[in-house]
Amino acid sequence: MTAESPQRSAGTPLFLAWLVALAATAGALFLGEVMGKTPCVLCWYQRIAMFPLVLVLGVGLFDGDARSARYALPLAWAGWSLALYHCLVFWGVISEALSPCRQGVSCADAELQVAGFVPIPLLSLVAFSAILVLLFWNRRSRA
Repeated sequence: MTAESPQRSAGTPLFLAWLVALAATAGALFLGEVMGKTPCVLCWYQRIAMFPLVLVLGVGLFDGDARSARYALPLAWAGWSLALYHCLVFWGVISEALSPCRQGVSCADAELQVAGFVPIPLLSLVAFSAILVLLFWNRRSRA
């Protein structure tokens, strides 16, 4: 084992968080641009939180800047909160009247499912959850 190994392993959670953000961004773009699924307002808000994560985490990895995790955390928390709220609207726990989707696609529309049974808001919640876990893992490995 070399002296570089602990440092390299400490960057692994950050790299995995970047991969999750990259996959989620690519998935969102694929669903919208290729499959023609029009995003609702809450989906757009989640995209606003997810898309910059690719850049923030990527630049942090490229520069070896551990502070990028600190910059990514507020975006990940905001996206996670929006995704949880969106899931609750989708499942009918929160009334759709309380959602910002007044025009266009409904936040609780059945069209917001992949493969006919996986809700897109749930995919977003899982992605943001994974990113948060990885960012906290990164903090612990750096301490």
